[in-house]
Formats: sequence, structure tokens, C-alpha cells
Amino acid sequence: MTAHILDQARRWLAQDPDPDTRVELSGLVERADRGEADALADLAGRFGARLEFGTAGLRGALGAGPNRMNRVVVMRAAAGIAAWLGDGPAHVVIGYDARHRSADFARDSAAVLTGAGHRVSLLPEPLPTPVLAFAVRDLGAEAGIMVTASHNPPQDNGYKVYAGAGKAGGDADAGTQIVSPADAEISARIDAAGPVGDLPLGTDWTVLGQGIVDRYLDAVTALVPPGDRDLATTYTAMHGVGGRVLTAAMERAGFPRPSAVAAQFDPDPDFPTVDFPNPEEPGAMDMALAAGAADGSDLVIANDPDADRLALAVPGHGLLTGNEVGGLLAEYVLDHTTGPDRVVATSIVSSSLLGKIARDRGVGYEETLTGFKWLARAGGPGRRRVFAFEEALGYCVGGDDGRPVSDKDGISAALVASALAARARSGGRTLLDLLDDQARRYGLHLSGQLSVRVEDLAVISAAMRRLRAEPPAAFGPLRVAGVDDFAAGHAGLPPTDALRFRLEGRGRVTLRPSGTEPKLKAYVEVVLDVDGDVAATRALGSDLLAELMASVAEVVGD
Repeated sequence: MTAHILDQARRWLAQDPDPDTRVELSGLVERADRGEADALADLAGRFGARLEFGTAGLRGALGAGPNRMNRVVVMRAAAGIAAWLGDGPAHVVIGYDARHRSADFARDSAAVLTGAGHRVSLLPEPLPTPVLAFAVRDLGAEAGIMVTASHNPPQDNGYKVYAGAGKAGGDADAGTQIVSPADAEISARIDAAGPVGDLPLGTDWTVLGQGIVDRYLDAVTALVPPGDRDLATTYTAMHGVGGRVLTAAMERAGFPRPSAVAAQFDPDPDFPTVDFPNPEEPGAMDMALAAGAADGSDLVIANDPDADRLALAVPGHGLLTGNEVGGLLAEYVLDHTTGPDRVVATSIVSSSLLGKIARDRGVGYEETLTGFKWLARAGGPGRRRVFAFEEALGYCVGGDDGRPVSDKDGISAALVASALAARARSGGRTLLDLLDDQARRYGLHLSGQLSVRVEDLAVISAAMRRLRAEPPAAFGPLRVAGVDDFAAGHAGLPPTDALRFRLEGRGRVTLRPSGTEPKLKAYVEVVLDVDGDVAATRALGSDLLAELMASVAEVVGD
């Protein structure tokens, strides 16, 4: 086994065009040859498996080997995409964030694709993921590639693929992330790619000008109709690429310039002020919340590093959940769009509140599998997808003239949230008051999430089999009234490994394995009628939610 791994590593060295990873891998091979156990284990981790290309593309730690993100893996992926697109020439737009090696991976992809005879447009600088998704539609491209690891740790990078109209199934879905079977088709073509040294490389790609960013800004600011703009905001880019674009969007839409958290505004691939660059992670928002309180801001706004997610906080209260923000944005969008053909959508793990809002407003409602590759496709012919969200801080906003981006977009969502907060402020109210209004009208919806991390994925499979064979009779004080098994394609959805336990009409628990990490994830929702005092009901609901979360942790084995 050791000899096989060493042989693989030496063959990798022979084709690796990157001097940094060659030095890294050569050192490991030399140490492994001397019998050093840690070097052998490291090589086994790098060469004992490979990064699988799926609908989310590629994502993993940087380093040499097929189970890491590096120039060889990226060039082979680009070759697979080039073959998937056909003889062409197809037009491909490539974007990248400010992570370590993102610009290199973008240029390598451009070289492989142009060498294969395709036409490539490269975004002019590190930019948010939604700008790339917009560019695919705006330029009528056949595909888009975004080099980003979103809110993963600093040692990671990733690679996402977007489909143009031809590959997505029509103009309405242009600029959406790929879905099956495209991932399997690309993966098969990656497998067929030879050594990267044999790939023809081109140099004649086009670097786009700032006009693409200006057109994006025009499109997203058009989503916010004229109205109140008096709002003080504090903003953090979380060391990512959203800062300049978000600030320009706010000013173009007529809002005062946000007060930036200076230490987190400029892109920095090491994310030095946070342990984990995700606004949902404990401590990640501490600097922004402190700055918002010191500045006397009405609202704290955060993007994740590639600015496709949005987090909101009210100073003195803390972070709003993705479900809370989703409900508020949905009502604003429905207030400012018209027509019976409107559709709103959310995922199976997100709050049930959106369905109640849709019924009350007389618009279509869909529940999809997790991920915007599904949410952005909700609706169907003759229906306008005006809003979609998922609880993980992702929102896709549209208007009567359509959606500028068919993916989650933390910039346009921040504009709509600011307009909503400014309108509330003009009446002496905050987003918290609007949440209370929704609780009185639709019931109080409280949600929580927990994850069980494992070393062995077989543990998750065993847990899901056990819960299917012997579902719990109750979680905490609430009896299980029914079970929805999504593995059988529940409600016409594609099959997925997820279970939903319906709790006596007062909430639900949804379990699913994570698609990107070795985790079993649980999403818990409590729904209570409000009879009088919202604050008292919220306190009761919070206690019940905590009890349910503890019960879920015990049942799933946390």
C-alpha cells in the first residue's frame, strides 16, 4: 500500500506545473521514503481518495494531490468542463474571490478552456459570486465558473459551475448552478482528461472591464423602489470581496454610506480577526455588533467572504436567524410586486412560515431540496420566481422585471433589507417590531439547528437507517404525529436522504446528512399561536425550543 501511494505521488510530481506544491509534495515523499509515519499518513490522505466533482463543484483544502485543491485538479476540472461544453466555441465567464490561489485557478481555467477552443471572459478582479452568476445571464454565456470556497476556513478553496440557458434548460434558468446529470457528465470527462502537461493551453481570453460590475449594480439597485432611505448601518465584509460592491450598491440606491468595520473590510485570505469566516459562527459577528452599538446604527449588515449570503443584526438584540430574515424579505418583495403568477420558494429544512405568507397573499409556494441549484429553479413555465430563501442566510430577490441573479445574492438582499428597515424606522419601528407583527398574524415561528460531527460517515448512515426503522415517538414533550421520508421522493421532489418528523401541529424536526461535511444536521422548528403578549409567547417558545433541541441531540446521538 505504501509503495502504491508513493508511486502515485511521484507520478503527480511529474505533471505538477506549480513550483510551490512540487516543493511541498517532494518533501513529503522524501520523509515517507525514510519511513516517517506522519508523512505516510499525510500522503495517504492526499492520494487515498480524490475530490469528487458534484453539483456543488469542488471544494477542499489547498495542497498537492488529487484529494486537495491545486492547479492540477483545477486544470483537469476545466478540461472536463471544456469537453462537456462540446466543440463550441462556447462562451464561458470565469470569476474568482480573494482566497489563496483563487486568481491562479481562474487563469489556469481560462488557459485550458481557450486552449480547447472556447471563448473566455474573465472578471476584472476578485468579485462576489453573485456578480459571476449575473454575468452568465448578462453576457448570454454557455457556462460560468466561480473560484471560491465561500465561508470555509482559510486553508480551503473551491470551484462552482453555472449553466447558461442552453445547459440549464431555457432562458428562465440561465445563470443557475448545475444540477444532475451535468455533474456526472462533467466528472466523467474529468476522468477522461490526460496529464495536464498534455493539455493545449491558450492565452487569448478577454479580461472584462468595470462595465460588468456597473450593469450588476444597476440591476440590483432597481429592485428597491423609491422610498425611505434614512438608515444608519454598520457593515462587515468578513475579510471577503463584498465590501466595495456592497458600498457602491448602497450609495447608488440612495442610502447613506455604511460605517465599515475597518479591520474586516479589505479582502484578506487569512481571515485574521475570526476563527471561522461565517456570520453564523459564534464570535464571527462580535466586532460588527460592537461597532454597530458604538456607532448608534439602526442595522448591522454582514456578508460572508464571497458575498452570496447576508446576515442582519439589530444592535442590542443580536443576529436575526435566516428564517426570520427570509420571512421579512418575503413580505417586502410581495408588497412591491404584482400578479397571480408570482412564486416564492424555500427549502425543506427552512421555516414553514413562508408557506403561510404565500397562502395569505394568494401567490404560489414551493418547497425544494436544500441548495439554490433547486431554489432558483422553483416555479416552472408561466410562473415568476420573485423570492426564494434558505435558512443558511441565502436569499434570491426578484421584481416584476425578473431576477438579476438566479442564485443567492447577499448584495441585493442587503439592499432590500435596508429598504425594509428604513421604512420601519420612518414609523419609529425596527425589524424586531416587524417580527412581532408576523408572529401575531401567522403564529410565532422559532427555529434552531444542531450538527453532529463524525469521523466515520458510516455512523451517519447507520443513524438514518435506525431512525427510519424505529422513529422516535416524541421529541421532548411533543409527540411525533407523522414522518416524511424524502428518500422516497416525498411530495414529488427528487429523492434525498432526509427525514422530517411532524410534531403535533406545533413544529417539526428535519434531519439530513450534510452535503459538504461529515455531519448529521438537525433543523428544529417550534410554532406557537400568539394570544396577547408576543414577548411572553416568545419566552415560552424559546424554552420549548431548547427542550426540543436537547431531545433531538439525545436521539441522534450528539
